[in-house]
Amino acid sequence: MKKNLLGLALLSAVGFSQAAAAQEFDDRWYISGTLGVLGTDSDRLDASNSELYGVGIGKRLSENFGLELAYDQASPTLDIDPINGDLNWDLNSLFLNARYYFTKDGRAWDPYLVGGIGATDHDVANGAYDGTDWAAKLGAGIETDRRKRVDFRVEAGARYDSHTENDQFVGDIGGFVDLYAAASILVKLGDLAAPVVAAPTCDTLDGDNDGVNDCNDKCPNSEAGQTIGADGCPVKLSIDLKGVNFDFDKATLRPDAVAILDEAVAVLAKYPELRVEVAGHTDLCGKDTYNQGLSQRRSQTVYDYLTSKGIDAGRLAGPNGYGESRPLEATEQTSPACKSETNRRTELNVQN
Repeated sequence: MKKNLLGLALLSAVGFSQAAAAQEFDDRWYISGTLGVLGTDSDRLDASNSELYGVGIGKRLSENFGLELAYDQASPTLDIDPINGDLNWDLNSLFLNARYYFTKDGRAWDPYLVGGIGATDHDVANGAYDGTDWAAKLGAGIETDRRKRVDFRVEAGARYDSHTENDQFVGDIGGFVDLYAAASILVKLGDLAAPVVAAPTCDTLDGDNDGVNDCNDKCPNSEAGQTIGADGCPVKLSIDLKGVNFDFDKATLRPDAVAILDEAVAVLAKYPELRVEVAGHTDLCGKDTYNQGLSQRRSQTVYDYLTSKGIDAGRLAGPNGYGESRPLEATEQTSPACKSETNRRTELNVQN
């Protein structure tokens, strides 16, 4: 009968074997070895307590649930034969154990409850009783979950042996409730599955390092130093020198414009990587050709002032005059409506 139980255990183990999938818990198959003590029911003809040995195979099916097929053996001693001496009551059991683990946050120690159903084969040395009865177990324990090759378990509980046979020697003495305590070593099979790393998506990538993710970047080849808009494309920035306006038909700086230009000088000095275009504009009064020349003279005036204050000419594009071609507000081209100080301006257009 012992051979039959062991064979059943091996066949069941083969039936369980399937590839382990990567989980958030250690779901590898394991082989267990168990050593413990069986505290026998006093109704077992005053049998002594016995060492308990066992092996098993199992795995976690989820973070909180695991199954194990386990075979164990105990041999309590009976002191009932004054002629032949002590007799062994061999108990060979096969259990399908289910464990519920309480821990869900990946701690190193997992407390659990265990319940099992199976069968126990009885073999008394003088043949007084030999048979197999159904059995069950209930207990609690704690198990390591270290994600390493070897883990450990300690467990204690009660085992019920139905003992349904009515033997001519032993008689019908009903079922037994034995207590047990055991420690097990669990040897994991194979390696943990590598964690699944999600492929990067465009919203997490920034190929040109411009601060705009690749999903939203409509200009994916921006260059370092460019000013980039929300769509990832370079934008043209203008430092409007508000207050650096000119009297009608003049290209000379007014006293109130000097303070504004000094602020621009301070900005350019603070950010030496900035390159700007000096651009001049006129209002819509007068002829196009005349306004073109006037705007050129105005941009030259600002250009000369900036360089006189120490701004490197290599950082300044121009000076460029655009005449009346780029008005900020539409006016009539006849006086006095055409005399717009908003259009009569000078700008510093950022080039990088």
